[in-house]
Amino acid sequence: MTDSKASQSAVLPLLAVTYPDIEAAATRLQGYAHRTPVLTSTTVDRRVGSQVFFKCENFQRTGSFKFRGAYNALAQLPPDQRQRGVIAYSSGNHAQAIALAGHLLKIPATIVMPADAPAVKQAATRDYGAEVLLYDRATTNREELGKTLADERGLTLIPPYDHPSVIAGQGTTAKELIDEVGELDVLLVCCGGGGLLSGCAIAAHALSPQCQVVGVEPKRADDATRSFYSKTLQTVHNPDTIADGARTPCLGTYTFSLVLHYVADMVTVSEAAILRSMFFLWERLKIVVEPTGALAAAALLEGMLRFPNARIGVIISGGNVDLKQAGKLLSKASQPRKTAAHLPLAQELS
Repeated sequence: MTDSKASQSAVLPLLAVTYPDIEAAATRLQGYAHRTPVLTSTTVDRRVGSQVFFKCENFQRTGSFKFRGAYNALAQLPPDQRQRGVIAYSSGNHAQAIALAGHLLKIPATIVMPADAPAVKQAATRDYGAEVLLYDRATTNREELGKTLADERGLTLIPPYDHPSVIAGQGTTAKELIDEVGELDVLLVCCGGGGLLSGCAIAAHALSPQCQVVGVEPKRADDATRSFYSKTLQTVHNPDTIADGARTPCLGTYTFSLVLHYVADMVTVSEAAILRSMFFLWERLKIVVEPTGALAAAALLEGMLRFPNARIGVIISGGNVDLKQAGKLLSKASQPRKTAAHLPLAQELS
């Protein structure tokens, strides 16, 4: 694996989150966030030749890890900002998390969501009491729209990943996992904007210093992997991937520096690999996992990464899949692989 601590002098001052921040977040979340289960599978262990622990954030409140960071950020707002309210932009999971955290803390929440976000995520966000404003992601920059609305309405903007309190909250995921199962040799974490990956890498570094943390993202949205290897922030515009939680334009200012400092490697997986792994988790572990939630597992189950006789943690980040569309996705995933000679499916999912 690449030594990720080289050539970082320009970003090291932005290591704004430390393990004590994650410990404080864990205390803040007690009684509000679920301590999600850790599942194991003898089938998986035999398949990969290692002992694998799946941290199931699909059982978290709102159906993903995002509640941790959202609640941690909102719980620290001063009274005047609480009264005015918050705004966030999100394709779904951060939206739901901010909406529920706002409801619990009695903080009004406004969410900017793309019009093509999964219907189940839009509905849940409204059900938690947030005002939802839709936009066209093909023509509108969500960051600019969020900032404009925050300024106009006097709201506090809580971004989905590039915020120290959000990152610290997400890091409690790995803290819980390692507290429960002990030290790990490897931790695999999905990556969109890098909030979960950054926070988990900080926690793993503190609790299991020998653990190699590897980020996994879609091949069609490989900006973080390119950033990791070039040591220069790379971007991608509206990537066409089924992993909608990873359709972020780039790592953030905070997350980029933290990823370079703490993460051992980055890899990408194809659309077909994501779907096959999602199908496997539904079928074998009997749990509902969304495409983004299957990213980290895909790198292991599809053989992109091999760690013989290792103790491996895998973060399943969420389970907010639209069940009306799940049948179509699972049907594609369960079809046998085809050769290059006759490939409508392989071409569609490569």
